Formats: sequence, C-alpha cells, structure tokens
Amino acid sequence: MTADALHALDVGRALRLAESPVADFRTFADDLSLSVSTAHAAVKRLKLAGLVRPSSAGIGTVNRHALLEFLEHDVRYAFPAAAGAPTRGVPTAHAGPVFAEVMDSAEALVWKDPQGTVEGRALSPLLPRAGRLAERAPGTYALLTAVDALRIGRARERDIARRYIRRVLKVQPAHRSSVA
Repeated sequence: MTADALHALDVGRALRLAESPVADFRTFADDLSLSVSTAHAAVKRLKLAGLVRPSSAGIGTVNRHALLEFLEHDVRYAFPAAAGAPTRGVPTAHAGPVFAEVMDSAEALVWKDPQGTVEGRALSPLLPRAGRLAERAPGTYALLTAVDALRIGRARERDIARRYIRRVLKVQPAHRSSVA
C-alpha cells in the first residue's frame, strides 16, 4: 500500500468529519484519540481520494456525495469484513443502534471491548478504539455501525444502512439518466 492510499481507518475519520466538522487538527485528533500527525495524514489521504475538499475555514469539508458513493459501492470491497470468534464487546452492524427498532438480531456482531455489554461474534472495526465512540460521539458511532452493515450485511441490512447514511449525510445518490 502506498502512503497516499486510503486506509480503512480513514473511512471512520471521514464519518467523524461529516458528523461533526472541526476547525483544527488538534480537536480532530483528540476526538478520535489520534496524534496530530496521524490526523493530518488522514485528511491528506481523504483529500487525495476526493472525499474531503480543502476549505478556507477548518481542516476541510467532507464531499458528501463522493463519500456516499464510496460507502454504497466500494467500502465492502475495499475493506471487507468477516465475523470472528465469540467475544464481549460493543454492538455493531445489524446489532447497532441504527437497527435497534427495525430488526431483531439473532446473533450480534460486536467490536471486541472488555467494557462492552453484549456477547457476539467479533468484527474488526474501521477505527481503533471504536467502542469508545458509543459514549464520546454517538452520531459517529451510529454511522460507523451502519457502514459495518454495508460491509457485512445481507441485502435488507445494507438497504436500511444506506437509507440511514443518506439521511444523516443529507444527500441522495445522483440519478443517472438512461440513454435510449
């Protein structure tokens, strides 16, 4: 992987910026328990990928249309997910907050976390220490669990996740005109 290639972690970082824009790298780094240099490198990769645009105020503006397109069509192939061994952790994907009132999950997927309250099969999160987001940044936590549903879910789960992400990002996919 080249230094400029998008990292799986950058998806979570883009979601955090979309959910809560910040003015400086220190705040962004602190939000996600990163070093300032790691935060800066992430934003640089996101800009190169077209997921964040430079802005005169703050560290950049999320290109919501590009992020939505990437999440809906590419994230499950670029950063595939697989359920692991049973463990205790923080619920994600179809066991996460986006699905709480919509689906009854027979077997939970969780991000392994010793302080987690749910037993389920382990799923590697796109962000390190993602389990902390449930308390520190509930909006980003919900978005990240919806992205996990896009990565590992069945058709119905992916559809629910897509609709949720579109609503939160306040963007609808571009409709392409058909050529007759």
